[in-house]
Amino acid sequence: MINRKNWKKLVESAWKRKSVIWLAGVRRVGKTCLTQSLNNVEYFDCELPRVRQIMEDPQDFWDNFDSPNGKRVILDEIHCLDNPSQLLKIAADHYPAVRVLATGSSTLGASGKFRDTLAGRKTNLWLTSMTQADLDDFGKTDLKHRFLHGGLPPFFLADELPERDYQEWMDAYWAKDIQELFRLERRGAFLKFAELLMVQSGGMFQAQSFAQPCGVSQPTITNYLRALEETFVVHVIRPFHSRRSKEIVSAPKVYAFDTGFVCYYRGWTSLRDKDLGDLWEHFVLNEIFAATQCRTVNYWRDKRKHEIDFIWAPRGRAPLAIECKWSVGEFNPGTLRSFRQLHPDGDNVVVAHDVDRPFKRTCDGMVVHFENLEGLVRRLTVS
Repeated sequence: MINRKNWKKLVESAWKRKSVIWLAGVRRVGKTCLTQSLNNVEYFDCELPRVRQIMEDPQDFWDNFDSPNGKRVILDEIHCLDNPSQLLKIAADHYPAVRVLATGSSTLGASGKFRDTLAGRKTNLWLTSMTQADLDDFGKTDLKHRFLHGGLPPFFLADELPERDYQEWMDAYWAKDIQELFRLERRGAFLKFAELLMVQSGGMFQAQSFAQPCGVSQPTITNYLRALEETFVVHVIRPFHSRRSKEIVSAPKVYAFDTGFVCYYRGWTSLRDKDLGDLWEHFVLNEIFAATQCRTVNYWRDKRKHEIDFIWAPRGRAPLAIECKWSVGEFNPGTLRSFRQLHPDGDNVVVAHDVDRPFKRTCDGMVVHFENLEGLVRRLTVS
């Protein structure tokens, strides 16, 4: 079993803050393997009928683990229970010594079964597609392999490109996640929409442009997008702005969750040099999500089509402008200059795969920091 050191560290840190962890992530991203690799845990697969039966009386169930030292309990696929929020709420309120980790494929509020979202009682942890640190743990550091195969561990570890597995994954996603959580109709229209988003991943999103190809209304497209976002299959990145007339203020960009699916739906079975920059941008975004554990990332674009890939601007901080370049030599400061004319405060970072040691340059009067992924993560996680 792969020892995913960074993710295990995040779990241990989360348990120090709250006794209940909600571990979310798409199917086959490695939630089960990660939880089973933790030390001194008791694991329960809630898909099994006999497991669900022993949890019918939550108090009786938790009494088995009530001890001064505390036990560590994994509840995998907890949405299979009839009332999962009750089980977690009782654990948080009445068995604080017990450490609980529950897994699911969506945000907690997406399922109608969760009548209580446990606000204030839990810590959220989002297991993303494989990160740079995961590549080291898996012993395969070839980025082009990661781009083409994607970041779901079984797909990544396959020697041959697992083309059939992508479609099987999408079929299971519709049958289990979408039907159990949202009960949407029109399977063909939904999967067509998801396919188009994968093909156009990283592009500007306009709902009306998808309605006709999918044969549904614009409000239906909006509902489909919400379902995809709440199950972590796409990420909606909204524009950063100060409501100046020069800036784009409403049109979001939509990214697919994984480069393997982008390559599959674009029909790529090998990668050309011109493909690498786009896939690197997706990989950097995944790294940002994994490091920050939130989706509060923006992009910036003005009406002259100058665009900054990502803006990281948590409350109280000046905006960090992040440009993603496969190679340092591809950087042009013109777009960054346009952004800083409107937003002068904050650091400028170019993240490139060929940066071995971080350095900085002055470009057009601006200090620009050139970083690798490790350097970017340090910037994002500094307290």
